[in-house]
Amino acid sequence: MNFYLTTPLYYVNDTPHIGHAYTTVVADVLTRYHRLFGDQTRLLTGTDEHGQKAQNAADKRGKTPQEHCDELVPRFKEIWKELEINYDIFFRTTDPFHKKAVQRALSLLREKGDIYDDEYEGWYCVSEEIFYQEKDLVDGKSPNDNEVVRITEKNYFFKMSKYQKRLIEWIETHPEFIQPESKKREVLGFLKQPLEDLCISRPKSRLTWGVEIPFDSEYVTYVWFDALLNYATGVGFLQPERDEEFKKWWCPPQGGAIHLIGKDILMTHAVYWPTMLMALGAPLPKQIFAHGWWLTPDNEKMAKSRGTGVSPLDVKDIVGVDALRYFLCRDIYLGNDAQFSVDLVIARVNAELANNLGNLLSRTTQLIAKYFEGKIPPLTLNHEKTKPLLDLAIATPLHVKKEIEQMAPNMAIEKVIALLNEANRYLEELAPWKEAKTNLALAGESLRASLEVLRIASILLYPVMPQKITELLRRIGWSKDVSYSDALQSDLLKEGTPIEKGDPLFPRILS
Repeated sequence: MNFYLTTPLYYVNDTPHIGHAYTTVVADVLTRYHRLFGDQTRLLTGTDEHGQKAQNAADKRGKTPQEHCDELVPRFKEIWKELEINYDIFFRTTDPFHKKAVQRALSLLREKGDIYDDEYEGWYCVSEEIFYQEKDLVDGKSPNDNEVVRITEKNYFFKMSKYQKRLIEWIETHPEFIQPESKKREVLGFLKQPLEDLCISRPKSRLTWGVEIPFDSEYVTYVWFDALLNYATGVGFLQPERDEEFKKWWCPPQGGAIHLIGKDILMTHAVYWPTMLMALGAPLPKQIFAHGWWLTPDNEKMAKSRGTGVSPLDVKDIVGVDALRYFLCRDIYLGNDAQFSVDLVIARVNAELANNLGNLLSRTTQLIAKYFEGKIPPLTLNHEKTKPLLDLAIATPLHVKKEIEQMAPNMAIEKVIALLNEANRYLEELAPWKEAKTNLALAGESLRASLEVLRIASILLYPVMPQKITELLRRIGWSKDVSYSDALQSDLLKEGTPIEKGDPLFPRILS
């Protein structure tokens, strides 16, 4: 199976914040899971570099837009590297191949009669780069509570309304297309009203930073039309020399894109984008999944513009990169909103990584070091509680795989935590630190079973915390590559292999 996942392209008006990190970390984790399952994978992320916001940000810095973008893009790449994000494609909308593909798309739609020129009057939101009608405004602002200005000008329009009925039919007959279900209902509710045609140009008299319209040099392309095409052009769309690549990653049955986005850009992705693809005669993405927001303790959306944003690197420096990745995937059901604070991160890390996973590792390795010369004891099934624990362990990978395929990484992690909870209870009941004094064989059985649980749980947590899990597996004597098939077996550690007790893998963090 081919698994192609994309994040949004992030505006280069500032450095990444926790919202950017959340989307990108979750995308990386999902991609790593699918790779663990044996799928061929591709992860695309990148930067949206054209438009009014980028031009304004460049002007404030006394830079040209290109200089501004070239200076900020490396910062995104550096932060993603620090957060262990292993993307396949870092996409920039200023890439020459993309500009050519955008112009080709515009020319095709113009030739088809799906682009026309007309005078436009409406309310324009610079921060969102979207035009709104009077009926769309809420208390004189955009639906997202941002400032708007009145603009009248000649522009080019895409006949988006032509594809409204077809889009509704597609959404209704493909229940997995927009997720979660609440967002699908939201889009269908929006589509109950007549769909306006989409203004897809900006006059150079107002904005010069963009892809030039191929049939009118006085205009540049609307940033959303330009940027949305990245998901397809990034894997070869409208580039004949990359046709096989496009078929592999985009076209059913072998391909199909999943777009992971924030809920604030749902309509552009669920309405603009599919109608553009319909007009261009290209397959629609497999799924558009809109996740929720991280909120302040006062339940407001985090935003740097409001002074409530958080730098992911600041949090990483407190808890560590793997612990931050764990929290971002564990503490929110993908699609819902949740509060974010450093204290919440620390509480989760202490409870589940230090006290649960870390505690099981420490107790097991220390007792093996003390009573078994630091070598893995044999596996026996003499105690009635040992086989049920190992049966649960080899059943857990199937549950994890099911949750990941349903875009529920937090639920997948919960299955692993449930297994670790059970292993800690098992060790507590069998008390090998006591049993070793009278029944060394039974103590060895419980410790070996705990090691096997640690091995299986670690394989299943590897996509979330690759650095820490690599270290954990090394400590328990596992030298093979991480493999999903190995998580389906309960007796793979080699008796007599040395283990290492070491310092706490997840030391408790003081808040």
